[in-house]
Formats: sequence, structure tokens, C-alpha cells
Amino acid sequence: MTTKDRFPALYSGSSPAWDIGRPQPELLVAFDELTLTGSVLDLGCGTGENTLELARRGLEAWGLDATPAALAIAEKKRAARGLAATFVLGDALDLAPLGRTFDTVLDCGLYHVLEDEERRTYRRELDRVLRPGGSFLMLGLATNPGGPGPRGYSVEELRAALDKGYRQVFVRSASFWATSERGHKPAWLSLFVREGSTPSKPAGGDSSPIRTPIS
Repeated sequence: MTTKDRFPALYSGSSPAWDIGRPQPELLVAFDELTLTGSVLDLGCGTGENTLELARRGLEAWGLDATPAALAIAEKKRAARGLAATFVLGDALDLAPLGRTFDTVLDCGLYHVLEDEERRTYRRELDRVLRPGGSFLMLGLATNPGGPGPRGYSVEELRAALDKGYRQVFVRSASFWATSERGHKPAWLSLFVREGSTPSKPAGGDSSPIRTPIS
């Protein structure tokens, strides 16, 4: 079973532990600090809290997730708050259907669950959708050998995964908030910038994305 196939069951019944009903506090601090602009893609957006916060701040915010139930909740939140955000049903390990690039890619709690081969695919797909000079912002759990929950990753593993093509701005200790019953977990908050300059865009900008209907 692939990682994306494991998530739908976690949204049946009660909310999963990582769905705290608001943006991750560590990310709010980062959003204030970095003053992000332009377009952003939130990979594994879940019920959309981080995506909607970016939309509230005026960014062209896109959220992608493989779980229809989570995206249905995200759409309801978007409508209730009157925000302009785009939610897409899709696979973070196959981003070609989006047909475009972004100024920032956000990952909150996706990479830390992926297996080794999936992480290699993830890197290739990140290169596909993050423009040269764009920012990759990630909050993920630190290494969790043998414990319950996601496997996490070390700083060394993260740097190796983004070697040859990305410049580290910072990697710092953080907390990944969860529901009160589970507590908060040690995490890494990191920012990398993709090396290279942005190529000239053809007239009309990025091609139109393929959007999978949310049922």
C-alpha cells in the first residue's frame, strides 16, 4: 500500500491527531517572518488550515491532497470564510497534472511519513513544481526510530535529499502540534531555496492546470 492510500481511512470518524483545527503555530511564525508573496502550493494540505491562512494573507494559495474527505472539509471552510483558494485532489508524487510552477511549496506533515523510494520521487516532483529561485518551506517530525507515528527525518537526511539544487536558509528545532491527547512532537522547521534563475515565461504564463473534481 502506498502512503497516499493509507490516509483516507484516517479521516473516517474522528479527526486525525495532526488536524488541530487551525494553522500550525510554528508555521504562523514563519509566515510572519518570511512575508511570502506570489503563489504557493501546500502539499498534503489535509482540511486546508495552512492553505487558507496563506489565502487570507493574499497569496495565490493552492492545496493538494489525495483524500477526498479532507478536501471536502477544506472546501466548506473556504466557502464559509469567503477566501479565494484552490483545492485539488491529487498525488504529491505525481504533480505533472498541475501543469504549472509556484513561487513557494509548503509541506506540513507529508514528507515525514514517506518511505525512501517515495522520498526520491518527491524530490523529482518538487523540482517539477517549484520555480528556480522559489522557496521550499517544511515542517516535519524529527527522527522517530521505532516509536508510534511517522518515521520522521534527521537534519542530515533532509540536507542530503535536497543536495545539488537547493540552498539551505535555515533548519531549526520546532514543535509539531497535535490534538491534546497526543501532545506536541519534536520537529524541524526548514527553508530551502531552489538554485537557478527563473526562466522567461511564454505569453499567457503557466498552462492551465488539470483539476480533478472533488466528490
